[in-house]
Amino acid sequence: MTDVPTSAPRHEQANALVLQRVQPALLGLMDGSVSTLAPLFAAAELTHRPLSAFYVGLAASVGAGISMGLAEALSDDGVVSGRGNPWSRGAITGVGTVLGGMFHTLPFLIPNLQTALTLAYVVVVLELIAIAWIRRRYMHSPLGPTLIQVVFGGALVFAIGMLLGSAGAG
Repeated sequence: MTDVPTSAPRHEQANALVLQRVQPALLGLMDGSVSTLAPLFAAAELTHRPLSAFYVGLAASVGAGISMGLAEALSDDGVVSGRGNPWSRGAITGVGTVLGGMFHTLPFLIPNLQTALTLAYVVVVLELIAIAWIRRRYMHSPLGPTLIQVVFGGALVFAIGMLLGSAGAG
């Protein structure tokens, strides 16, 4: 499925895997995990109805997945950059975005808001740790600074969602 021939040297195959598969997937997971936090937690705070928050999270995840998938597919044709087939990258990014947004949205199927929120918090932390680990594993980023960056970004968006949800709730 990679655009690099299997006869290419091993390091070229590894680089192609990162550029053409891992990076688009990571981009999607990061965007889905972070961009859906604000609307999801704002909806939970505003409505105090877990199912309403679930549908907002579902809409945010799918909408962001379509947007990110198209943005990645249309960003370059992959020829000059070596990033491979743009539609393949777009599909990987889009699916990664939907998954990244849905993992912490699923707890809102639980009817008890406090239980749903608590489980969603745990899932968000696990998502951010997984993203940091993937960055460390494939992008060779140091784990400590990567964790700080990813957690800081997630915490900032989460705080904005809660703040706006509280402000909107009165």
